[in-house]
Amino acid sequence: DKMRFPNRKYLQLSTLVVGFLYIGVLVCHTVSVSDIVYEGLSRSEVADDLENTITVKRWQERPPRSLSGLNGDYDVGSNDIADYHPFIDKIVQTTVRPTTKLSDIFISVKTTGPFHKTRLELILKTWYALAKEQVRFFTDTNDEEFQRRTGGRLYNTNCSSSHNRKALCCKMSVEFDSFLESDKRWMCHFDDDNYVNIPNLVKLLQKYNPQDDWYLGKPSIKTPLEIMNRDNIMQKIAFWFATGGAGFCISRALALKMMPLASGGKFISVGEKIRLPDDVTMGYIIEHLLNKQLTVIEEFHSHLEPMKFLKPDTFQDQISFSYSNYGSEMNVVNIEGFDVKDDPTRFLSLHCYLFPSFSFCPS
Repeated sequence: DKMRFPNRKYLQLSTLVVGFLYIGVLVCHTVSVSDIVYEGLSRSEVADDLENTITVKRWQERPPRSLSGLNGDYDVGSNDIADYHPFIDKIVQTTVRPTTKLSDIFISVKTTGPFHKTRLELILKTWYALAKEQVRFFTDTNDEEFQRRTGGRLYNTNCSSSHNRKALCCKMSVEFDSFLESDKRWMCHFDDDNYVNIPNLVKLLQKYNPQDDWYLGKPSIKTPLEIMNRDNIMQKIAFWFATGGAGFCISRALALKMMPLASGGKFISVGEKIRLPDDVTMGYIIEHLLNKQLTVIEEFHSHLEPMKFLKPDTFQDQISFSYSNYGSEMNVVNIEGFDVKDDPTRFLSLHCYLFPSFSFCPS
């Protein structure tokens, strides 16, 4: 028993020495790393950065806020990255995917001269007011009045005013090239008979990374379209396409992959080759040639759908609406509001239902 006591004391002393040495190594290592990362910063700046780094970790875990307000960008991030120290800015930018804002979206509307006074007038009075800086109209004639009222965002494509395949592909080609020339992250196409719920469009795109390949829209057919392969008439090609009358969006990453096939007027050539209109040509390029799949968004709606079946308690959730008339029968949403004579498309009533603070809406 007497021999064991000195051994135990020796072991305790050795353990303490090793522990102190280990702590010393850790301290030296931490200091050396800090010296590398924070070279040129004062001690107070380093302390601030370390504190902010912890804040950023919490920020990344928070769910986004809900959209609010009609003016400005609909940025729903829980904090504005720009509020952080520049050093933290760099960390966030490399670890968090881009947050889509309204200003990141290129919204193109296809129209034609005869519809300026009717369809464009209605758009300008309603949803255009929510995204004036982002909406561009692509038409086939000069119109000084609407050029002025849109702040120069009415573009004469010099395409034919007819509704044939080549004219439609011509306008889509100009839309696509205009998007490529912009700095926007998303291109969203709509027709002049669409109503677009702008906050919901932004909210949708925030779910997807524009640096990945995304083709968002809604088909108007139940099965993939089958066409004959022009290069091999014994073979058939099947693909989905998003109907242009409901609207669709493509990410910049996908648009850049489309450039060799569709930019600089090549889109028109593809449409002529397959002998199909603009929205089908878009689907052919994306789904068949690039092998990228359409992501179906049920909240897009075209005039090919019976609008009356959309329930009013779901209007807040939808992204696009449309209307049409077949003879004396109107295909419109079923909503109370303005008299049918004053609002045959029901877009005024719909707009006031969604955004009642507009001046022309009943109090």
